[in-house]
Amino acid sequence: MKTTYKKINLELIVMPDEADAVIAKLNAAIDQLEKDHDIFGGDIETATIEHRGTRRKSALMHTRNAGETAADAIKKASGTVSSALRQII
Repeated sequence: MKTTYKKINLELIVMPDEADAVIAKLNAAIDQLEKDHDIFGGDIETATIEHRGTRRKSALMHTRNAGETAADAIKKASGTVSSALRQII
């Protein structure tokens, strides 16, 4: 009988001076996971990258910004409708 596993890849980008602390916390988290789950293999790799200087927004931030934009549009539209009703009445 063949056993199937799932491989989990995770990519994090952190400031260089925080990398060691983040790796230590990740290792501690993995140690905790091993208490309740069978974990096979794996390691933490680091690589230096150059960043363009602007942070990419997460999907959550895009969703939040879209919600704020929609709320602002509704507020503006309600003000316009209120003004129009006052002029009609």
